[in-house]
Amino acid sequence: MKIKYSVVVITGANRGLGAQFATQMLERGAARVYAAARRPESVDVPGVEPISLDVTDQQQVEEAARAVGQADIVINNAGFSSFARLIDGEMRDIRREIDINYFGALRMVRAFAPAMRKRGRGAFLNVSSVMAWLGYEHSNSYGASKAANWAMSNGLREELAGAGIQVSSMLLGSTDTDMMAGIDVPKNRPDELVATALDQFEDGVNEILADDAATILKAGLSGDRGRFVE
Repeated sequence: MKIKYSVVVITGANRGLGAQFATQMLERGAARVYAAARRPESVDVPGVEPISLDVTDQQQVEEAARAVGQADIVINNAGFSSFARLIDGEMRDIRREIDINYFGALRMVRAFAPAMRKRGRGAFLNVSSVMAWLGYEHSNSYGASKAANWAMSNGLREELAGAGIQVSSMLLGSTDTDMMAGIDVPKNRPDELVATALDQFEDGVNEILADDAATILKAGLSGDRGRFVE
């Protein structure tokens, strides 16, 4: 899937990775970039078209698909982390992580895929996380939601293979975004990660390992699952 002249929809596009995706899509020649956010007034990327979208709201997702019409690329970037533990975290937080990080992305795919199938082309880029492969003292409900996102991408890739639709997943470690603002660890630069991801996306890579953490963890998946130490 080539970005130049394409119509792109990006969820969670008002900050962090989402804002970088919007910026770099325009720089790479996208014809139109729809920057979706719950508060579209918070989108400040010049040249994009902000749209109001809460990925947990089925009606809003369907309205967005109708408003956009034919999208060539959908980037499922919207995400949420409560840092909840599985054993004693608030169930409302755990449900919200699953609803945004897994069901939100799936709602977007189900809404936009039919038009892509009719045209025989299109692409989805689903932003997951190395937390899909990890266990920590905290954030394990987030990790479970991102594991579901990863598995979803693998399944969608097979289901849509005959329709000319590319499904890529993006795996990355700690990155300098609002979500990670309170965590004191080395962090990736969002602009560098997005540039790497879009290079691989245009090359048709199914599973984009956007940083060293993702590459190392993927190579060790057959081993014992313990805490990853950089």
